[in-house]
Amino acid sequence: MARATTMRRSAADWRTLPLARVGLTRRELATLRMLDTPAKIQAFVNRIPINHEHDGETVLSVREVLRQRRAHCIEGAFVAACALWARGEPPLVLHMDCDISDYPHVITLFRRGHCWGAVSKTNGSRLRFRDAVYRSLRELALSYFHEYTNKRGEKTLRSYTAAFDLRRIDPALWVTNRDSCWEAHDRLEALRHYALLSRTQIRHLARCDPFERRVGRFVQYPPPKNKARRTQR
Repeated sequence: MARATTMRRSAADWRTLPLARVGLTRRELATLRMLDTPAKIQAFVNRIPINHEHDGETVLSVREVLRQRRAHCIEGAFVAACALWARGEPPLVLHMDCDISDYPHVITLFRRGHCWGAVSKTNGSRLRFRDAVYRSLRELALSYFHEYTNKRGEKTLRSYTAAFDLRRIDPALWVTNRDSCWEAHDRLEALRHYALLSRTQIRHLARCDPFERRVGRFVQYPPPKNKARRTQR
């Protein structure tokens, strides 16, 4: 992917840059500004059909998600973070990593008082919104643990990052990028991760039972019948 070159600012400048100056159109800004609560942001990203990536892997920017009307987890996280930014809140995200048998996940963070909540784009029902009732990011990440499973019913969540302010990345790389945002993706993936479990705890994890596994296969946006399904968050 060719690196975006529309902005050459320092990271400090990006953190103070108003969203209205990152290159979004008035219509795009109006769409984001209508989402004035985390619950409304979650409902909005839920209504965006899942990106099944039938033509190859993507990391769509905010603009491309709004234009193409499809998104998977990190793409939905970009939109949710941008919507919070539009309301004057920091665009914070958290990257969660997992066992090699599964896929990482990215959530958008918000705070109410001293507690954390999250907006989360996923095709299933269990890794979505979290109310702001968690006293730490570790508590919040652990709220996803039991339901974070692979096809074999194994619990796969392993680690999480600190809150990352997306304004530390050039907005041209994740807000208005016409190409896939691999540079922003790689920046999140490379963040320091904090372990949630010890090796002993991992060895003693129980698998989900057959009923839980059946429920976990229910999705909001099934792939077209003539397309192969790609596993993703």
